[in-house]
Amino acid sequence: MSGRESGGIGSILTTRRIEALTDGIFGFAMTLLVTTIALPSLASTSDHSIRSLVLGQWHQFYVYGLSFMLLSVFWVVHHIQFHVIERTDGLHVWINIVLLMFVALIPFSCDLAGDYPGEPVAEMVFGLNMLAVGGMYLLNWVYATGSHRLVSPDLPRAAVVTGLRRTAVVPVTAVVAMGVAFVAPGWATMAYLLIPVLLSLPYFRRY
Repeated sequence: MSGRESGGIGSILTTRRIEALTDGIFGFAMTLLVTTIALPSLASTSDHSIRSLVLGQWHQFYVYGLSFMLLSVFWVVHHIQFHVIERTDGLHVWINIVLLMFVALIPFSCDLAGDYPGEPVAEMVFGLNMLAVGGMYLLNWVYATGSHRLVSPDLPRAAVVTGLRRTAVVPVTAVVAMGVAFVAPGWATMAYLLIPVLLSLPYFRRY
């Protein structure tokens, strides 16, 4: 039966259950992101202009928008992977649980990067979070497609290779961004803007 594998937890859980949990975690993480934006009270500042307070938090708004965009990309990638993945097993379930653990951490790393702009440690934490999420997506794809373990035996090799290229974009970008964090603090997060651009290219979409 599609979405099942005999023996162990894979005979109990289906890919539909993983996708349902994923949708819930992503929805929660996306909603929680807005709490990372906090304006100081007017009384605590010398400039009592609300406009100045809002503009003064531009970096928090930027990191919020960036994180929301990345979460959207991650959700789409997960959907694309599970369009091909037909069944699951015990290890695959736990790969996805660990993946979602790092997804749920994004609001924290977003808050850190937004509150401390240009701070290498804050940008490193954000980068490590992105690397962990991207790395788990890569592991999920490699495990599921290896020897056609959890996918159709008729899945073309070209589709597997394209999936590898697509899932490698985020971890590679995260490594580059973390390197930039030590050379040019404050510019590291700009690297993540390349992710949706790269993923829109035919090289990462067609096979």
